[in-house]
Amino acid sequence: MDAKKRKKLEADGWRVGTVQELLDLTDAEVELIDMHIRLIDEIKRRLSARRISQAALAKELGTSASRLSNMLAGREVSADALVRALLVLGATSRDVGRVMGGEGKKQRGRAA
Repeated sequence: MDAKKRKKLEADGWRVGTVQELLDLTDAEVELIDMHIRLIDEIKRRLSARRISQAALAKELGTSASRLSNMLAGREVSADALVRALLVLGATSRDVGRVMGGEGKKQRGRAA
């Protein structure tokens, strides 16, 4: 948001802040959320690149297509389930480390 718009909103009585501030998240919680997002994005990228359907990946993972769909939507999913999906899609542990570390990706801004 540009400074002019921010000042206008504040002048009109609005409070402007980050999601982290709004939800009172710690830096560690924000980083965990960001890692989940990066893992999910990489799974989607690999599915598309390999032209594999969600149903086919779900079968390889021994889960249902609806459960995988929920995973890819970020609903009730653990990092280890996401990592397992990446490994099934051919990722190496080094690939997973790069994704989790955000290598090559723009990092989200953090509140001070």
